[in-house]
Amino acid sequence: MLRNDTLGPRNLTLTPELHTYLLAQGRMTPDPVLAELIEHTRAAVPDQAHMTVAPEEGALLTFLVRLLGARHIVEVGTFTGYSSLCLARGLPADGSLITCDVSAEWTALARDFWARDGVADRIELRLGPALDTLRALPAEPHLDLAFIDADKPGYIGYWEELVPRLRPGALLLADNTLFSGQVIDADPGEKPAAIRAFNEHARKDDRVQLVMLPVADGLTMARRLPPGESPV
Repeated sequence: MLRNDTLGPRNLTLTPELHTYLLAQGRMTPDPVLAELIEHTRAAVPDQAHMTVAPEEGALLTFLVRLLGARHIVEVGTFTGYSSLCLARGLPADGSLITCDVSAEWTALARDFWARDGVADRIELRLGPALDTLRALPAEPHLDLAFIDADKPGYIGYWEELVPRLRPGALLLADNTLFSGQVIDADPGEKPAAIRAFNEHARKDDRVQLVMLPVADGLTMARRLPPGESPV
């Protein structure tokens, strides 16, 4: 078996020019609605604008929803609605997305852009602590996809509420799981330490098959296993 060090570098440094090329060739450049949402977010909440998912990640969300034929989705962490809009675009007309947040201010911008994009009828925003929202969902497996992109110390709790509610074959996605590389720091801060604890928690969960991808700030994808299927 080849050692990792015999393979050479396996990941490119994504320069701004190469990133632009990637978006264009992958048909992932934000369209006018998404581009305007990014600009409005930067103007309205400049200190938090980095919380918007990357364009390639948003495109991947839409792609995965369509690939799965997902009809029932839950998102934890709405912010100004970019990822919600991308998820909802992949849904059929009668599909549903429940998205959780605590900020009426940030999500007001989201509501405006959902309506402008024609997907507002597929999205239900629930304001309040996300754990309360998740615990109020039906307990049986019924979700086709879940996306976690919220407060980092809450990730393990959200995971534990969502995994049992995923139908076999469904996906759970968790954002920021590399946290700018700080997850491997010797003495990480509170947020990267919480993500590192979450990563270990998810890795040890034999209810799912799991991969971690270097998409944007790190994206973990977990597939709920059917009964009897091994996680490896």
